Amino acid sequence: MTSAIQAADEFHAFPRTWGAEYIAVGEVRFRLWAPGQEQVALRLNGSETPMTRDADGWFELLAVGVSAGSEYSYVLADGTALPDPASRGQKDDVNGPSLVIDPTSYEWRNAEWRGRPWEEAVIYEMHVGTFTEEGTFRAAIEKLPHLVDLGITAVEVMPVAHFGGNRGWGYDGVLLYAPHSAYGAPEDFKAFIDAAHGHGLMVLLDVVYNHFGPEGNYLPLLAPEFFHPDKHTPWGAAIAYELQPVRRFFVENALYWLHEFQLDGLRFDAIDQIGDEESDQHILLEMAERIRREFPDRHIHLTTEDSRNVTFLHERGEDGSVPRFTGEWNDDFHNAIHVFATGETDGYYKDFAVETERLVARTLAEGFAYQGEVSQHSGEKRGVKSTGQPPVAFVDFIQNHDQVGNRAFGERLLTLAGPEKTKALLSALLLSPHIPLIFMGEEFGETRPFLFFTDFHGDLAKAVREGRRKEFEGHAGHGREDEEIPDPNAGATFTDCKLDWRKPASPDGAEWMDLIRDLLALRREVIVPMLGSARAAGGRVLKAENGQVAVAWDFPKGEIGMAINLGDKPKPLPELPGERVHRLPADAGAGGELGPAGIVVTIRAGERA
Repeated sequence: MTSAIQAADEFHAFPRTWGAEYIAVGEVRFRLWAPGQEQVALRLNGSETPMTRDADGWFELLAVGVSAGSEYSYVLADGTALPDPASRGQKDDVNGPSLVIDPTSYEWRNAEWRGRPWEEAVIYEMHVGTFTEEGTFRAAIEKLPHLVDLGITAVEVMPVAHFGGNRGWGYDGVLLYAPHSAYGAPEDFKAFIDAAHGHGLMVLLDVVYNHFGPEGNYLPLLAPEFFHPDKHTPWGAAIAYELQPVRRFFVENALYWLHEFQLDGLRFDAIDQIGDEESDQHILLEMAERIRREFPDRHIHLTTEDSRNVTFLHERGEDGSVPRFTGEWNDDFHNAIHVFATGETDGYYKDFAVETERLVARTLAEGFAYQGEVSQHSGEKRGVKSTGQPPVAFVDFIQNHDQVGNRAFGERLLTLAGPEKTKALLSALLLSPHIPLIFMGEEFGETRPFLFFTDFHGDLAKAVREGRRKEFEGHAGHGREDEEIPDPNAGATFTDCKLDWRKPASPDGAEWMDLIRDLLALRREVIVPMLGSARAAGGRVLKAENGQVAVAWDFPKGEIGMAINLGDKPKPLPELPGERVHRLPADAGAGGELGPAGIVVTIRAGERA
């Protein structure tokens, strides 16, 4: 076993320019980029020492005799004490002292874990605070066997970067290197990831690099040039990624999570809001290519959320290798399916109100529904041709945190569409050749809502409350005249979203889990083996009208057929390739007809010319 000093020296080989760098036992280098300040002192365990400033605005101080867990702050000339913007851990909230973290203190039990191939991914999206009653990393460990038993292979954790208050979705993070203290210490997050690896589960982390939250962000005070005064995103001033200190802050953050926490991948939030036109190479390309170079011997999976429907980030090498990003969250699939199942056409669902069946079929067969057509919602062209992408380049879902939480009352699809349609769509999700993602609780038929919740106070709380209500007006499910929209800052709004873990033991919950278990076993046995060699979407539409959709996929190692009927009457069943391997309800497809809320899936396995 290596000594603590040896381990620290090995870790030092991984370069970091921001924050408290733990060089060796008792030796820490503190670095801060604060060109907006002429003087900064380090307050460490109650004592203050001036830091050295260079011409570029970097402040530095090498301290000895520092123990892990020591409290520190940066003190400005006027006496204002601030947390480290690159804090690796906080004593309490985002406004208080930061903690010195020893990155070598956690002893990994599954240090040899190298991940799993992407085609095996079945993703389970979870929010740490509402996944269990305790809402902590340690409590979540106890539920991992539940996921493994179902056939889940990857857990995607919603953002854990420290945000203001104790409760929130995580997309308002301000200390992007520090796991949120309400969930546990950095070692607790490592323990969760380590335990998941011991169960054969990958762990992916949702990261937000397009903005900072409204509470606890002191970068405008320390480094005003961190942001563009004349460029804006939906959340405020745009970030100046072209500046090297800013660029390194984000690139090194991605490497930090993958290196220090042994994560298996990252999901990049709303990358369409990461504008970097001033740089020679876009920061996202640099980030992805740097990650590929840094981790050549591990399966690292990088997915994106992007409303533009682009493909250039996810292109494959001739051998199927992934030079940059692995896959894209496919909102088109969700939106088309949602309109297909519910008939709702408000807000962005307007784009799927006409020829809904054709758009559902196109997302299944080709990936994107919009491949350059004009969006009715925005009035602009959206998307590019996606048939050249392999099916595993698309991450599909019938619900997720956004699509549930963007509703004023947080209703899940089961509440909106009913169990029969939901089971049919869940079958389509888990047996299509795309990468499936399910939202926590979906596996046992959870009906508790997932609402938008925060923990702000005063004027900020009022602004969030009023702003969110205005935003809801553009989404389906807004108008309930007899009910008031839940206050995001109320404690009950948060606690109402915690999963009901009594449900899996109920007959109804057990039925849902049996379905998931059977579907994922089938996926593992007959669909996953086809995916590794698939180089293009491979789909063709067989039927798309009158509440019915049928698609077939041709791959080098076999064929898949799928027919779905969400209409209220039986429909003739199109001819599908291969043998039937799944059908709902039990008589779906019997007698040459496909019944209401029915689905039939067929498989023809084997090498094809």
